[in-house]
Formats: sequence, C-alpha cells, structure tokens
Amino acid sequence: MGGWVRAICAPTDLLLRDNSRRQIACRFGEKRHRRYTFSMPITSILKLEIERVSILDEHGNYDEKLGAGLIPDADLVKLYEAMSSCRYLDEVAFKLQRSGRMGTYPQNMGQEATSLAAAYVLNKDDWLVTCYRENCGLFWRGIPMESILLHWMGDERGNAMPRAHFATPIAVPIGTQMLHAAGLAWAAKYRGEKQISCTFFGDGATSEGDFHEAANFAANLDLPVVFCCQNNFWAISVPGRIQCSAPTVAQRGIAYGMPVVQVDGNDIFACAYAVKQAAARAREESRPTFIEMVTYRLGDHTTADDARRYRDQAEVDVWKERDPLLRTRNLLERKKLWNSSKQEVMQARIEIEVAAAVARAEEIVAPEVSDVFNHTFAELSADLAHQRDMMQTHSLASQAPVAAKGH
Repeated sequence: MGGWVRAICAPTDLLLRDNSRRQIACRFGEKRHRRYTFSMPITSILKLEIERVSILDEHGNYDEKLGAGLIPDADLVKLYEAMSSCRYLDEVAFKLQRSGRMGTYPQNMGQEATSLAAAYVLNKDDWLVTCYRENCGLFWRGIPMESILLHWMGDERGNAMPRAHFATPIAVPIGTQMLHAAGLAWAAKYRGEKQISCTFFGDGATSEGDFHEAANFAANLDLPVVFCCQNNFWAISVPGRIQCSAPTVAQRGIAYGMPVVQVDGNDIFACAYAVKQAAARAREESRPTFIEMVTYRLGDHTTADDARRYRDQAEVDVWKERDPLLRTRNLLERKKLWNSSKQEVMQARIEIEVAAAVARAEEIVAPEVSDVFNHTFAELSADLAHQRDMMQTHSLASQAPVAAKGH
C-alpha cells in the first residue's frame, strides 16, 4: 500500500485530529500508527504602516529639511494672502446669507490650506475636482470671486467654470465628484496625456458608494488620480468616531491597493509636500494616491446648521490654535517677512476686493425663464421647443396688467 498503514478506522472514535500539531492518526488498541505529521504555521501577509507628514506646527516651528525648496518665501506670502482673502469672503458671505442676499452657504473657515496647497503644486492643466469647501484652490486657479458668490446666490452660471481653468463645477451632492475625477483621469490616460486629476471630499464621503466605486476604478485601471480626503472630524453632525471605527481614514485607500499618507491638513507645507509627491506618482507611474488631510471645520456645516447643538466649544477652541492662517503668519513673522503694518494694508485691500466682487455678482442680470431649456441639447426637439414657447407665452401673460372689474 506504499506508505499507508493498513487499518480500519471508525469515523468518529478512532479518527483523531490533533490541531496543535495538525496530525492525523489511527488507533489500534493502545498502539498509535501515524501516516504523517505536517506543520502549517500562521504567517503575516500584510503589515499596515501609514506615514504622517507635518512640517509646520501651530507655533510656527518649521522643519527646514522637509520643507526645503517646497514653497519659496515670496510664494508663501502670496499663499497667506490668498487664505486671508478666502477667510474674509467667508465672513461676508455669512452676512449676505443672514440678510437674505444669498442662499445657504458652506464656510471654508479652517480648511483653507488643503485645496490651496494642491492648486499651488499642480500643473495648471491638471483637473481640480472639488466639492464645496475649496474656494481657496479655485481662486488660486483664477476662478473669479463673483462666480463663487453667484453660484451660492442661486445662479448656476456662477458654477460654469471656464474650461481654461481646468476646474469642474462645485459638487454639492456628497461624493459624486470622485467618479468624475476618475473618469477625467481615465480619459487623459487613454489619450496618452500626462494630465492628472485631483479631487477633494470630506471624511463622511468615504462612507458613500461613490468613493468606493471611484477608488476601485482608479486602482484597478491604474489611473492618475489624487484623492484628497479632508478629514474635519464631522460629517455634518456625525462625529468621525461613529462613522468610521478605523483609527485613520487613510486605511480605506489601502483597501484598494493605493499608496496612502496622512498629513496635517492645517499645514500648507505638509499638504503641498504630499500632493506634490502624489502628483508625480500619478504623472510618471499612472497610479492613484489617497491623502488624508487632518483638518477641522471651524464654522457650522453651512449657514443652515448650528454646530453648537452637537459639538463642544472647547473642542473648537483647541482647533482655533491650529488655524492654518495663524501658523502661516507665525512663520512669516519669524522669517521677518510679515508684520502688523503689512497685515493692515492687506486687510484693507481684501475688503475692497471682496466688496467689488459682491457688487459685480449682484449686478448680473438674472437669467431668462426660458434658459431652463438651454445647454442640454445641441438642437431642441419639437416637443421641447413647443414647451418653451408655451412657457414664454404664459410668462408674458402673467406679467400683463389685470383690468379692473366693470371696465
């Protein structure tokens, strides 16, 4: 029988399995005969390690080795001014909404460094695919301030980003823009271009199916996408500890085989460092990257929200000390590049610029009612043309003066 022990074994009492040694034996009275003994030790197939990058802390302390050559001093001043402009626009937009001159508005306060750093290091023809807290990045790209204001005033013409700026319309539905970023990257790869796409979304969006579809699509097809997750710890009123049990959001990128990194999202140097590396990987290797940018939403979710109902002021106060504007200014002052006099001059200029942008937005003539039929089809169908004509007739009739009774 060649190596087999001749025996008849009952399937229950006579067949023994020793799990510790993984051996199978047959018993004949008191005598045990072994066919073989084998060992299968438990091995580790994957060990997770996620790097965290921080270059500029809240006190203005700066890692000169990591930050060397990343942002020249002259550019750092411009970036600080851009963040300051965005912050002041938030304040004005809040007042516009409260006075009935603007619809619901989501403030960017506290998250200015993330999108601005990305827009700064990306090529001008790389796609910037945003949600609704990336004003700084859009302004750096050259999107007019009045366009953003017009959008939140309810005029969608403000959301029609000029093609020359390579920025997609602001996406308010949570997570939908990530699929657009993957599609744009796929198109660039198909055409053999070195163009990449960089998309922004919140921590809550990683619980949406759109994220998982986009991440899986980008990773499987090796698409040049940079996924920037702004982890501000709150998905509206849902805290991060409830929406994700993992210690980092970055782990969700690992699940799809992407390189991942976590950065201090209030550190414009760390954000620029991570996006620059990810962009190079996307451009040279056509591989996606997941960046978790740890930041904080200092304001309410939107002007329709009251964050005091679900989070403590003490928590907000801690994060105010980590403000991206504050730490950038601290560094500039330590480098003797900034002072209170320059701050006053800059603030006065920003107030004039924002006031002018508000005036331009409010002076734009409202669209015609018939415009709802435009910009969808190259040529209107007969049915749609008939509906448009009916609506125009009804609109004119409703504006005609009503004759008094008896006349």
